[in-house]
Amino acid sequence: MDTSEHTLSTLFAQLGLDNEPAAIERFIQEHKLPAGTALAKAAFWNPAQASFLQEAWRADSDWVDVIDELNKLLH
Repeated sequence: MDTSEHTLSTLFAQLGLDNEPAAIERFIQEHKLPAGTALAKAAFWNPAQASFLQEAWRADSDWVDVIDELNKLLH
């Protein structure tokens, strides 16, 4: 069982993205999603990233709160 704290920083690391605070802020500013676009369906994810986001959400995993936070920030 994964007992690590899930934060935006750890989510970005899990997705293989730069997880430094400035890089996260820049990513959020550069990747806004229109209303009605599901986070996992965004064109900027590679297939592995999209799959992780979708499966973690569907499974209501430990990642769901931080994925929801990212979703809100990108919308």
